[in-house]
Amino acid sequence: MTVLGGFVRRLRILRRLRGSPVPLGTKDGRHGLRNLRSLRIVVAVAVPVAAATWIAWPLPDDLLSHDRATGVTIVDRDGAVLRATRAADGTDASWVPYDRIDPDVITAFVAVEDRRFWEHHGIDARAVLRAAWRNVRARRVSSGASTITMQLARLLRPRGRSAAGKVAQALWALRLEAHVGKQRILEEYLNRVQLGQGTAGVGAASAAYFGASASELSLAQAALLAGIAHAPSRDNPHASPARARAARLLALRRLRRLGLTDSETVARARVEPLVVPPRVAPFLAPHFTTRVLAWSTADRRGAPIRTSLDLGLQMELEGEVRHTVDMLGDRGVRQAAAVVLDNASGEVLAWVGSPDFWSSDDGQTDMVMSPRQPGSALKPFLYGLAFDRGYTAATVLPDVPKAYPTATGPYAPRDYDRRFRGPVRAREALASSYNVPAVELASRLGAGALLQTLHLAGFASLGRDAEHYGLGLALGNGDVTLVELANGYRALANGGVWRPWTWRAGAAGEPRRVLSPLASALVLDILQDASARIPGFGVSTPFDFPFPVAVKTGTSRHFTDNWAVGATARFTVAVWAGNFSGQPMQGVSGVTGAGPLLHRAVMAASRRVSPGTLPSPESLGAERVAVCRLSGLRATDACARLDEWFAPGTAPTRADDWERGGVVVLPDEYAAWARNGAHPAGDGPTLPATRPGTRAVPATRAASLGISRFRILSPLDGDRYAIPVGVEARYATIGLRAAGPGAAHVTWTVDGVRHDGERWALVPGAHEIVAASARGDTARARVEVTP
Repeated sequence: MTVLGGFVRRLRILRRLRGSPVPLGTKDGRHGLRNLRSLRIVVAVAVPVAAATWIAWPLPDDLLSHDRATGVTIVDRDGAVLRATRAADGTDASWVPYDRIDPDVITAFVAVEDRRFWEHHGIDARAVLRAAWRNVRARRVSSGASTITMQLARLLRPRGRSAAGKVAQALWALRLEAHVGKQRILEEYLNRVQLGQGTAGVGAASAAYFGASASELSLAQAALLAGIAHAPSRDNPHASPARARAARLLALRRLRRLGLTDSETVARARVEPLVVPPRVAPFLAPHFTTRVLAWSTADRRGAPIRTSLDLGLQMELEGEVRHTVDMLGDRGVRQAAAVVLDNASGEVLAWVGSPDFWSSDDGQTDMVMSPRQPGSALKPFLYGLAFDRGYTAATVLPDVPKAYPTATGPYAPRDYDRRFRGPVRAREALASSYNVPAVELASRLGAGALLQTLHLAGFASLGRDAEHYGLGLALGNGDVTLVELANGYRALANGGVWRPWTWRAGAAGEPRRVLSPLASALVLDILQDASARIPGFGVSTPFDFPFPVAVKTGTSRHFTDNWAVGATARFTVAVWAGNFSGQPMQGVSGVTGAGPLLHRAVMAASRRVSPGTLPSPESLGAERVAVCRLSGLRATDACARLDEWFAPGTAPTRADDWERGGVVVLPDEYAAWARNGAHPAGDGPTLPATRPGTRAVPATRAASLGISRFRILSPLDGDRYAIPVGVEARYATIGLRAAGPGAAHVTWTVDGVRHDGERWALVPGAHEIVAASARGDTARARVEVTP
């Protein structure tokens, strides 16, 4: 309105001339009269021109901004409301697009507030004349003739109810109509109009009074909203049911008089209840939505914020997290958390920060985003780096006592069970999560190289330099977050390519290479290998799934944190169990603590997202070569053998020379370990070691010291199974696993029929499963399956 400022000043000059003491009959008077007439002409022409110019000028950019008009509504990927907040001014508001507002609402408001809305251009001249006549007769202002567009102008640019205020509203109404279509004007008005009880807009009022959406109201409900708009604080149904009923009836009669409804419909609408019992405002996925409110501050446009969350999966995982705490409470576990990511998009499908958001015991602490030490959960990235540096899954690493010099003194790592296993192949070292080989590998590759790989994998929480973490970084001595861990494993499942995770549906991010596709596939293959996991975790673990899942656990040094991660081809799940306070758990490891929660979370996710098949080393050009179980060298007839994957050109060319002529000869680095009577890892024979030049130990004596017999590990004889209800037949399977001499090549038969593959689909009835080793040994297991 500043364009009109100059003309206002001219009007003030005109008033002064009218009060001039100079007689108009004099020369000066005649000259003043001519000036006065000229000024009147200028004003008569300039004011309309200035007003027209102002009306034609583009609207201010922020005039129709929704930021000031609404609170925030957060919905899941399917549109289900997770949480709604009030606007900055304290009103309850939610934006409803024009095409989603019930037509009865639009009809009722137009009929009651501005029945010629679709005809005028912001000002209804007939209504103005009618209001003027009524005001003259009443000798007071009894009617304002405000159109819907003028009311919107008042909501956007509040003015007093003076004559000047009315003129300003009229000018703004003309300007709005010149730049904005009728439907947009109605949408803006219906989403901003005050409707009582702190509600702004038909969306919030519909929810408050009827527990319904503005897109599904009855005619009676629409008439009530239109009827109370004139005096919402006085006439709303919570303040005065009688006034609200009268306002609704007045609106219905207006609709009937305009021919927009019939008498029968009005009669039914009159007896419809005014309101329905109020619904409790939703506050679901509390940790997640709290984060969304913080992240989306600069991106609010009034429309609901659509997230990637799957509410059904979220609710199921919240129950599983609570169940975990209930089951482990007697062992000092007070909190747990879980997060699920979609591998292709990085979208968050579920986010549970604690068992109870409202708990006084740090319930609002969000463990999905709170950095803690992940323990062994970082080891897969170390081994992936090693595979890209020329190491193989058959590379033998020493699990022997060793101290590494550091700035604070010697560092001597130990395994979880305080044992040393001598020579250990990388496959078993990673699958069984041995600490000593991992530290040795980190020493060879360098802590700096490992830290760089972890940074590429998205672990931004590792903010210190490599010297600070040292070799302990291989064992997870740096703090990371649960969502970082999940997204890092997601990179492995995506062929070694990292992309940011996102809470928005359909968002994407820039990729970066962490590991080569083959190195990632080798890591995933090892983390799926149940047999390689046995030396470290035993036969019975919660990680037997009916579809491919790469699993890793981690436990912090002082047993305050349990971690477990499971990556499928389509989704990744990461869980945590422990105590926010740092109090140690009692006898809880990654397998017994976070492991069962991971199993249930992965199965829950698989019912909503098909797991798919993880990339295999074979599909990426790897070759399968027979090696000796103990040395990892090319297999001979003298050793227990197994098949291993190798990148092209990395398979061993040297034939095994550790087992020769019935004796075992190990490299010098294992001499001290052998003298102390330690035992090597693996399912093969327990073999003592001798140094070259010392007395060799016959293999027959080695057998007396613990050669494992050939046996079936899964299923066990006498096992009974029930086919789960609602699970697809392709998932109702059990793994077939054997161990012992000759277990590298096993022939399986079920009820006398040869069975190819490592899993068997459950079939009701009694069955006999037979495993035959490459050496001709057999083992049997009888199982029963009930429907």
